Amino acid sequence: MNITFRKSAVAVLLVAVAAAGVYWQRQNAAQSPEQRYKLQMVDKGDVTQTVSANGTLNPVVLVNVGTQVSGTVTRLYVDFNDKVEKGQALLELDHSLLAAQARQTAANVLNVAAALDLARANEARMRELFAEEYVSRQELEQAIQARRSNEAQLAQARAAADKDQVNLRYTTIRSPVSGVVVDRVVDLGQTVAASLQTPTLIKIAQDLSEMRIDSNFAEADIGKIRPGQKVRFTVDAFPERSFEGEVQQIRLNPTTQQNVVTYNVRVSLSNPEQILLPGMTAYVSIAVASRRNVLLVANAALRFKPPEGAGSNGEQATAAKTPAAERTGEGKGKGKKRDAKGANSGTVHIIDNGRLKALSVQLGITDSRNTEVLGGDLKEGDRVVIGENLANSGTKPSSVGMRLF
Repeated sequence: MNITFRKSAVAVLLVAVAAAGVYWQRQNAAQSPEQRYKLQMVDKGDVTQTVSANGTLNPVVLVNVGTQVSGTVTRLYVDFNDKVEKGQALLELDHSLLAAQARQTAANVLNVAAALDLARANEARMRELFAEEYVSRQELEQAIQARRSNEAQLAQARAAADKDQVNLRYTTIRSPVSGVVVDRVVDLGQTVAASLQTPTLIKIAQDLSEMRIDSNFAEADIGKIRPGQKVRFTVDAFPERSFEGEVQQIRLNPTTQQNVVTYNVRVSLSNPEQILLPGMTAYVSIAVASRRNVLLVANAALRFKPPEGAGSNGEQATAAKTPAAERTGEGKGKGKKRDAKGANSGTVHIIDNGRLKALSVQLGITDSRNTEVLGGDLKEGDRVVIGENLANSGTKPSSVGMRLF
């Protein structure tokens, strides 16, 4: 009995599917092409082609303030977002050891200076005795040599004392520029070591009213970008606003990741309100070409592919005779391909005497909605097919699919 029930269920299901197919074919056959397809008129207008990439906002000058001596942080004078002036004290390190060493070298200077005074007195005495022939020339020369040696030792001791004084002053870290503290790496009581390389203690942005964007553009787009081009960008913090900048520099050093080559494009911009902050992600768009009052066709028309078997009730789609690359939109998904001369070409469809008719067109620049038409049989006022009007066809493929499964 179960087997009989299953066979009956399968038979009913097959009959339902067949009935749905017949109903769908009859509905399509009863429709005119104007009812079945969505049409859009070809008109003239303006089009602007852009290239886009993501980037990061950075200050024009970001100074990493470090230390040349080691020690423990004993005082902090600034914190995040504090404005500082050039030469202002930022923090202090423990200077006990360096101060003791500076006193030691200062005392050594006094010791060597006393030895030099004695050497000069001996030299003067030897010159008097040599004049009266009480000492030999060799003894006089030895006194002169002792005086010169003490002078050299005094210069060396003073240099060591100066070095210790400089190191002692280095325990007070001062700002090299005027700006804003954007990062503080150390805390009170932390020990910093400057043995192999200078550690970064504080980061200062010199001026946040002028900023830059470091963005990476693909090699396919980099040939269209030139310094001085206007740039528009948005940030997630202010999605309703659009900001402007200018291409400042195209870095010649490429970056390759997973066989994708990109180039760094630096964009300069003004930030008078200082609402754009370092580290924000910027979505950059650069206008690389613009046309005014040209014939435009919708990108949806270039992507349209006639359905298999279109043309019931005498409507035979001529698109079936067009190359597959044109119908499927090979190359960027916009119905474009390259002709023998290297120009972009594509195919659109119009309704001619109740039938779909494919027209080949030569294409120029494009934006996200329309493409410039440079040549072909398409003219202003023609209505091109941009898709199927399922609402008027009365079909519900999604609901049928749900019932089948």
